[in-house]
Amino acid sequence: MALALQLAKLLRPYQWVKNGFVFIGLLFGDAGRNPELGLKVVLAAAAFCLMSSCVYVLNDIFDRQADRAHPLKRSRPLASGAVGLSAAFALALVCAIAGLALGAAASAGVVAMLIAYLLLNLAYSAGLKHVAVLDVFIIAAGFMLRIFAGTWAVGIAPSQWLLLCGLLLTIFLGFAKRRAELMVSESDGSGGASQRPVLDDYSPALLDTMMAISAAGVIVSYSLYTVSPNTVALHHTDKLIYTVPFVLYGIFRYIFLVHRRGGEDPASTLLRDAHMLVTGIAWAFVTFWIIW
Repeated sequence: MALALQLAKLLRPYQWVKNGFVFIGLLFGDAGRNPELGLKVVLAAAAFCLMSSCVYVLNDIFDRQADRAHPLKRSRPLASGAVGLSAAFALALVCAIAGLALGAAASAGVVAMLIAYLLLNLAYSAGLKHVAVLDVFIIAAGFMLRIFAGTWAVGIAPSQWLLLCGLLLTIFLGFAKRRAELMVSESDGSGGASQRPVLDDYSPALLDTMMAISAAGVIVSYSLYTVSPNTVALHHTDKLIYTVPFVLYGIFRYIFLVHRRGGEDPASTLLRDAHMLVTGIAWAFVTFWIIW
C-alpha cells in the first residue's frame, strides 16, 4: 500500500489540471455540440495526462540527485528513496504505452502530438533546460502541443487569436515559474546553481520584465479575441468581453502570489489559492454560459 501511494505521488495527478489546455478548442470552437469530436478531445486529454505523468517520472529519475538538495523536492519518492529506479522506469513505460493507446483511439494526429511532447521533454531534460529563455519556450511549446491535440489533431479549427493568447500565457507562466524558483534559491542561499543552473543566467529585473511583457500580451490578445468580428460571428454574441475582468484579476493575482508566496508551481498555485480557484471557475462558468 505504501509503495502504491508513492507511485501515485510520482505521477503527480494534481498536475493534470495543465491538460485543460486540450479543451480550449472544444470550448471556444464551433464543435462543442458534436459528441464524436467531444469524445476525441476527452481521449486526447486523458492521453496527455498519462504522457505528462510519464514525463514527470522521467524528470524525477534524471533530477533525483539535485532534488535531494532541494528544500521541498527532497521528499519526492525517487529523491527520498521510497521508490526504486526499476519501478519508476516501469511506471513511465506503462504510462507512455497507455497514453499512446488512448491517443490512437482519438486520432493519428493526437499520437503525433504525444510523441512530439515526449521527445521535446526528453530534449529539455537532456540539456536544453540549461539554456536561458529557450527553456521557457520549450515549456510553452509543450502547452501548445496540448492545444493542437485538442484542435487540429481532431478536426477543430482553432482561432488564431486563441493560439496567440495560449502561447503568451504559457510563456508568462514559464517566466513566472523561473522568478519564483529564483526567489526560493536566494532565500535558502543556494544561489540557484545547485538546483537549476539556468537560474544563474536570470536576474529578478530580467524575469520581471519578461513577465510584464508576456502578461500584457495575454491581456491584449485575449481582449482582442473577445471583440473580434470572427469571434462575434462564430458565437453569435459580443458578450465575451465581460470575461476579460476575470483574466485581468487572474494574471494580477498570480503575479502577486509569485512575489509574496513563491508560486513556484502553477498547478499547485491554481488549486491551493482560493482566489485563483474561484476566478478560474467563475471565468469558465461565465464563458460557458455566454457561449452556450
